[in-house]
Amino acid sequence: MKSKLDKMLSNHGKLVHSEGVKIVSHTQRDVEEWVQHTVMIEGCDAPFKFRRPKKFRCLKGNRVNMTYYAETEKVAGFEIEIMKVVRIKRF
Repeated sequence: MKSKLDKMLSNHGKLVHSEGVKIVSHTQRDVEEWVQHTVMIEGCDAPFKFRRPKKFRCLKGNRVNMTYYAETEKVAGFEIEIMKVVRIKRF
């Protein structure tokens, strides 16, 4: 029987799932009624972003499983690659 994650990955070809990645930086800031979270993981230069309605316990130093897809964002006239997090689970 397929898990929810397996179904999600098979339905959306651009999704990537990483297990046991270490968070080296985690910032949170208010954006309207949401809290924008940005995490950096060990061995990757691209920021991983997600939004939640509330603040999250600091993830720095923890290992997580993440499901995400690549996206580009324009910052100060430059396009940068970011990872849009769909699912994050700490263990």
